[in-house]
Amino acid sequence: MSVHLPTLKQLQYLVALRRHGHFGKAADACFVTQSTLSAGLRELEALLGITLVERTRRLVRFTTLGEKIADKAVRVLREAEELAEMAQAEGQPLHGELRMGVIPTIAPFLLPAMLPRLRSEWPELKLYLREETSNAACEALHRGQLDCVLLALPFNCGEVDSALLFDDPLFVAFPPGEAPRGTSVEPAAIDETRLLLLEDGHCLKDHALSACNRPEMRAHASMMGTSLHTLVQMVDNGLGLTFVPGMAIETGLLNGTAVDARRLNSDYAYRRVALVWRRSSPRESEFQLLAATLRRIAGDLIPELQPVPPSQSITPCA
Repeated sequence: MSVHLPTLKQLQYLVALRRHGHFGKAADACFVTQSTLSAGLRELEALLGITLVERTRRLVRFTTLGEKIADKAVRVLREAEELAEMAQAEGQPLHGELRMGVIPTIAPFLLPAMLPRLRSEWPELKLYLREETSNAACEALHRGQLDCVLLALPFNCGEVDSALLFDDPLFVAFPPGEAPRGTSVEPAAIDETRLLLLEDGHCLKDHALSACNRPEMRAHASMMGTSLHTLVQMVDNGLGLTFVPGMAIETGLLNGTAVDARRLNSDYAYRRVALVWRRSSPRESEFQLLAATLRRIAGDLIPELQPVPPSQSITPCA
C-alpha cells in the first residue's frame, strides 16, 4: 500500500498558522495568498484524514491532534533545514544566508561599527539580523527561525552550544552631580528605591541584579523602561539611577547627557557576550569561525572589552 506523505510546504503552512493564529498573517509570513494557504491546509487534512484546525469567522482553534502534529511539523522542518545546511557547510565557509538574532542591549552598540568590517571580510555572507529579547531569540532559535544568536550569558537558552566573545563590564549610571567619589561603586551603596530597570525579558536586568546580590532591588525598583536609551534619559533628568553595560558607554550612549557612570564593584560585575547555536546544527565550524571574527573585530573597535579564551566554559543561568 502506497503512503502519501505531507509536503514540506504543507507543514510550513500549518506551523505558520499555529504561530500567527490568523490565516491572513500566516499567508503573509509564507509569501502566498490566503486562499493558497487555506487550500494547502485542506489538502493536508484530506491527506491525513483528520481535522487539524477548527475554523470560524473570528477564531482559529487547533484540535488536540492538530497541536501535536504542528509540534512534530516544527521538528521535521528544522531537520529539513539542517539537511540543507549540512550540504552548504561542506562548501565555502560563511557563504550564503545566515539568520542571526541579537538582543537589544547589544545590537545598537556593537552592530553599526561591526557590520561593515564583517561585510568586508566575508563579502559572500548574507547576514539577516533580527533584534529580539533573550527569551524570544532563544525560542526562535529552537523553532528554526534563527541560525544563531548573539547573547549575553549566563542565560538559559536550552540545548545550545556557544563560543565566548568577550566580557562586558557593568556600570551604574547616576544623575548629574549624584555619583559617589572614586571610579567604582559598591552594591551596598545603591539606593534601590531610586533604581530604574529594564522591563522583564531583558537579561541585562538579571545580570546586574545578580552581580549586586541584593534580591530586594527587584521588588523596590521604581520604574521599568523599554530600552537603555529611555532609561539614560530618565537618569539625565534626575529621576533615578540605572545599570549600563560598558559597550554602550564606549560607543556613546551617554554622549549629550550629564550622566555620570561608575563601574560596579563586585565579583561578577560583567556579562559574557557569546554566539550560541542549536546543539544539533551541522554548521558548528562556521559558527566558530564567525565567533572568532566577531571577537577580533569587537576587540579592535572597543579595546576596553575583555576577550574571553574560546576554550573557557560557561555556566548557564537557570
